[in-house]
Amino acid sequence: MNFRDFLKTQKVIYLDGGLGTLLQQRGLKPGEFPERWNLKRSETIIEIHKSYFDAGANIVNTNTFGANGLKFSKEELNLIISKAVENAKVAAKLSEGRGPKFVALDIGPSGRLLKPYGDYDFEEAVNLFGEVVKIGAKNGVDLVTVETMSDCYETKAAMLAIKENSDLPFIVTNAYGEDEKLMTGASPEAMVALIEAMGADAVGVNCSFGPDKLRPVVERMLKVASIPVVLKPNAGLPKAVNGKTVFDIEADEFALLVANMVDAGVKIVGGCCGTTPEYIRKVAQLTKNKKVSYPKSKNITTISSYTNSVVFGNSPVLIGERLNPTGKKLLKNALLEEDMDYLLKEGIKQEESGAHVLDVNVGIPEVDEVALMPKVVTSLQAIINLPLCIDSSNYDAMEAALRKYNGKPLLNSVNGKKESMERVFPLVKKYGGCVIALTLDEAGIPETADARVEIAKKIIEEAARYGIDKKEIIFDALTMTVSAGPNGAEVTLDAVARIRRELGCHTVLGVSNVSFGLPSRDTINSVFFGAALEIGLSSAILNPGSLLMMKVYHAYNALHRFDPNFENYISFCKTLLLKEKEAAMLMQASEQSGQSPTLRKEATIEASNELQYSIVKGLKEQAARITLEKIQRADSLEIIEKEIIPALNIVGEGFEKKEIYLPQLLMSAEAASVAFDVIKEKMVKSDQWGKSQNRSKVVLATVHGDIHDIGKNIVKLLLQNYGFDVKDLGKDVPPETIVASVVENHAPMVGLSALMTTTVPAMEETIRQLKVAAPWCKIIVGGAVLTKDYSNQIGADAYGKDAMATVRFAESVEGVGDDGETI
Repeated sequence: MNFRDFLKTQKVIYLDGGLGTLLQQRGLKPGEFPERWNLKRSETIIEIHKSYFDAGANIVNTNTFGANGLKFSKEELNLIISKAVENAKVAAKLSEGRGPKFVALDIGPSGRLLKPYGDYDFEEAVNLFGEVVKIGAKNGVDLVTVETMSDCYETKAAMLAIKENSDLPFIVTNAYGEDEKLMTGASPEAMVALIEAMGADAVGVNCSFGPDKLRPVVERMLKVASIPVVLKPNAGLPKAVNGKTVFDIEADEFALLVANMVDAGVKIVGGCCGTTPEYIRKVAQLTKNKKVSYPKSKNITTISSYTNSVVFGNSPVLIGERLNPTGKKLLKNALLEEDMDYLLKEGIKQEESGAHVLDVNVGIPEVDEVALMPKVVTSLQAIINLPLCIDSSNYDAMEAALRKYNGKPLLNSVNGKKESMERVFPLVKKYGGCVIALTLDEAGIPETADARVEIAKKIIEEAARYGIDKKEIIFDALTMTVSAGPNGAEVTLDAVARIRRELGCHTVLGVSNVSFGLPSRDTINSVFFGAALEIGLSSAILNPGSLLMMKVYHAYNALHRFDPNFENYISFCKTLLLKEKEAAMLMQASEQSGQSPTLRKEATIEASNELQYSIVKGLKEQAARITLEKIQRADSLEIIEKEIIPALNIVGEGFEKKEIYLPQLLMSAEAASVAFDVIKEKMVKSDQWGKSQNRSKVVLATVHGDIHDIGKNIVKLLLQNYGFDVKDLGKDVPPETIVASVVENHAPMVGLSALMTTTVPAMEETIRQLKVAAPWCKIIVGGAVLTKDYSNQIGADAYGKDAMATVRFAESVEGVGDDGETI
């Protein structure tokens, strides 16, 4: 039986459990790469794999979690993965465990943060994982497991690598934090949307916590997933006992908690850090008679950004149209000049005006659309967490943008022409996404609703041939200009109603097309929009800055119970009153001064507020420009202390309150860095820079044996922006090197990072040496396997649950002398 057939049965499917702690028990040294044991201690690896198969596991992961080209040479990587697969296959043959047995190629995170938030390119990540997949596929693995990734974008890179280098089944599990999100902000719903769309065979969670604390994330997944859900938790939380890492949930309790989740609908279960064959045996014994069917389709039409999902079919979805150059001279000029700041500000305006999705079109004859489209998409996604609608008639530009998109996008568009469907549907299938389908074909736009519905039926049938469900298609019944054909609006509305009613599909309209050539276009647009909503329009492409359109939208939601207690309607009305008052004041001021309202408004914006806004929103080019203007007339240190640091604090406090996500924090830090660089250049020339740098030194390092430095690099960026002098020692750093740097710099603080259970002993040893050689130094630790209690047990002074926590600790340490007295 192959894995996909096994998934279709009603059986609970069992994964293996932890590996790192078992290897430590068998002599794995701090800093030693466990993957090399495939070659030099293969009998031990086979014995562990066999013990999991004997305990009831159907799937055993190869010992390749950290095996990639960043850690090993090409030759050694090939040997390690080939032997890892062989070891698992031997274990399967030796095992007397019942049921089908499968060998899964295990892929863990690269340890690098992808651009634009980090320094690792998306295509480099795809190639990195692709190399691993090719070796695994060549050696005959049954499936691939992608696990423990905390970034949506890296997860996509791994899935794309699997699809481009094999036809293997694959399951994906991510590591979620206490806030039920990934480190870079993705919700469970957003990850289900992406992972399903990319064609994964199962989706779920692993690592992070015990089964009890992961239950809320799993329950959210079960509500939206149309593929099996996976639960692979830790054995609770780690703690140190006699110099060893142990966990606080025993096998019996673990099995009971996991069994409860099987009852809730989880189909694939196993264990992560701290679990052993005994844990898997207990789980299998407790759930062997339970039946879990393959989930039915939830029939949810959804798209996502790197953080959030947007669902069609609840309240109407608003797609902002202002990033389409048709009829927009300023936008055309910005595209020609690749003025990203202009595009980003237009996107931010629409986000602040209430858009749920941004339409992105860069199609003007004078630009290279294939090169520009992905550049604009990645720039927008760097600072805006709304899903995007990739709008193009250029198939190569479509693919370039789909490939780089972080999440599950909306693609605009396909139509009923044979060529269009043959070119677009393979892209939707490969990269995942929803697609807008225009009800036209080789004969043009039909004049009747009947003909448009027939084209919609043809598109649905053709999409099914590519394995694309109709829930992924949103039909545009085509808004016609009423000034050119009086019955155009009626035909469009009839087609919308019938597609919703007869075909059960969602719909979208470009609303403003209806009013071309007429005066007071907003009036026509808003009435047409209201009429379309009443007959079932799912979404609309419109200008969210139009007050008339937004009045219709909020009133419709209020009247149709999409707005409980009228909260959004009341909030919108308050904002509306302020806007109307502001407009009146600007008009009065312009009449008195002779200036236009727009120029008058721009003249009243203080540069300091504009600089803070630029930093908070992550607008790097604008932050640099404003800072350059300000240092001509203001004191450099005053700009830092009164404008840049307060802006960073606004973002930091928002991050701590879970109101913004890590990517936004990083882009704000980048904008602040650009502003700092402008100031630094001036101060260096005037010999002021050295005198201004009076914040403490901080040493940072990822501990010996660990190559994962995402968290450390984030901390470094923020500390530097707050003015600290950071000595970054890199990754896989021996304790002696860290101690030497702390002593040499007489650093009052050191930050240590570790991702894997197997490298925590190296962290503990580093802390022990620091306490002896540098007793004045305060130590903060962080990483996926750590908790506050655990950090206390291994001797750290603080636990950095996130980057801002480390900044706050550094600020508290800075005011304390070597003797412990406050300075």
